[in-house]
Amino acid sequence: MILVNLEDPVLISWVILPTVILIARIVETSLKTLRLVYVAKGLKYLASAIGMGEVAVWLLSTGLVITNLTNVLGILAYIVGYAIGTVVGMDVEDRLKFGHVIVRIITRSNTDEMMRELRDKGFGITRIEGQGSFGSTVSILLVLVPRHGLDDLVDTLNTSYPEAIFSIEDIRSLKENASIFFKPRGGSVLERLREKIG
Repeated sequence: MILVNLEDPVLISWVILPTVILIARIVETSLKTLRLVYVAKGLKYLASAIGMGEVAVWLLSTGLVITNLTNVLGILAYIVGYAIGTVVGMDVEDRLKFGHVIVRIITRSNTDEMMRELRDKGFGITRIEGQGSFGSTVSILLVLVPRHGLDDLVDTLNTSYPEAIFSIEDIRSLKENASIFFKPRGGSVLERLREKIG
């Protein structure tokens, strides 16, 4: 059995301190990334709550680095934690899927079958007729969908309608109390929370 002396100054300086700094920096930067995304989406109360946690962890990580400026591993952990935290924050936000997006689908094909299939899957659609740059007639379908329903829509478009061109754009805010036509699949607590927040 190997015993580790947690009071060993070498262990503290070269293992424990850099590890604590790295983890704190990852958490802080992840929270910062989430906060910035939610500020951009207009979710001010959620963003401010996340900001409180972010500052608390920032004080810990930055304080540890400033009081140990001779510890090169601690400084390196601080820098690496920022990079990892950015990626982790973006991944977490992508998995939470709060808010809504608008999907613009442009196709030259007859859209009746596509619209029927998408409506059967619970998506509301608005169709606009347009003309392409070479004079061909195109249909533009607008689909307003909660982000948690986006994967299903994109899978359907890629599988059944590969010729369709589509773009996805985040919506910063929606008219208060606006109801969109979307038939959710399931009713988990997280899905209900997503609907309430945005």
